[in-house]
Amino acid sequence: MRPDVSDLAPFDPERLIRALAEHEVRYVLIGALAARLQGFPRVTADADITPARDGANLERLASALRDLDAKVFSGSVPEGLSFDCSAQALARAEMWNLVTSAGRLDLAFTPAGTEGYDDLVRNAIEYEAFGVDLRAASLADIIRSKETSDRPQDRQDVLVMREMLRGSRG
Repeated sequence: MRPDVSDLAPFDPERLIRALAEHEVRYVLIGALAARLQGFPRVTADADITPARDGANLERLASALRDLDAKVFSGSVPEGLSFDCSAQALARAEMWNLVTSAGRLDLAFTPAGTEGYDDLVRNAIEYEAFGVDLRAASLADIIRSKETSDRPQDRQDVLVMREMLRGSRG
């Protein structure tokens, strides 16, 4: 019997961020969670990251994902599908939608409107969260990505983020 979505692991950003830090994964937090660190009011139920693509970092990321029991998320199989959680497998795709023992985690190696990790890390803002240091994409970079992807759910977010930027300059 397939588990109900409510039976899946709840989103635990602390556990996700700590696991990535323990494995020394280089990444930039992107999306709504990164914006939330900067005062964005919408709550999110997943984390989105852009990892560095070098082989050593992908090895560390794969190790962290194995510790988190990562599986490929599928709407028809929300508990996830097993996969070869290796650096080589991770390198074969631009995007991974995962479910872990700490909730949903999406990996976007080249988010819309960006050139990936090196592009995003330039303007990233450093934070300490849950006792570890992390980098979050700037609001301007999040807006750039959301505008490029132009998904209906992102349009309202962009309006709010633009107001946040205007308010921070005022």
